[in-house]
Amino acid sequence: MKQTHSDSRRSVYFEGLRDGFPIGLGYFAVSFSLGIAARNAGLTVTQGLLSSLLCNASAGEYALFTLIGSGAACVEIALATLIINARYLLMSCALSQRMSPDMPFYHRFFIGFDVTDELFGITIARPGCVERYFYGAMTASIPMWAAGTALGIFMGNLLPARIVSALSVALYGMFLAIIVPPAKENRVVLGCVLSAFAASAAFAFLPVLRDLSSGNRTIIL
Repeated sequence: MKQTHSDSRRSVYFEGLRDGFPIGLGYFAVSFSLGIAARNAGLTVTQGLLSSLLCNASAGEYALFTLIGSGAACVEIALATLIINARYLLMSCALSQRMSPDMPFYHRFFIGFDVTDELFGITIARPGCVERYFYGAMTASIPMWAAGTALGIFMGNLLPARIVSALSVALYGMFLAIIVPPAKENRVVLGCVLSAFAASAAFAFLPVLRDLSSGNRTIIL
């Protein structure tokens, strides 16, 4: 009986590893452009690698590197990163409802460490408890995110700007891959997606709303 339970948990872990691998490939492409931004801010390959290992967030890291390059104070950097990444607090609250009640704190801590838009999307859509599945997805995605940043710093500005710009589109492609399948199957989800698109466009073009920071706009939306 114990062996069967262990095999089941291992199977769930490898399922997360499988689903997290294509996300990791997308992360590698996106973090490559972040690596170029990090190099322009004066970071070394090792510093960029550690930054991405400790902060797996595209918008948050871009703000981090930009502020470092501008010579901002540590308090300003920490506050800006907190505001931009605050949406992950909402995702963590949702994921916490899917965790086993007797899950130890350290498991909750490590899962909360790497809540990203894409990993949240594939995990919240899966039935049952999430911890083993999420660990598998993390194992596939975190190394690729960090490696992409390090490689971007190493390559610097050798690549043409058009190629770097094209690589940054990969993140939006992953978003579409997450929302399109359920939207095709459920009209309620489709309505929510279309409403979110419309609201996002309003926040991008309407006065006052468009002046909000990207992190605050994401939280409100």
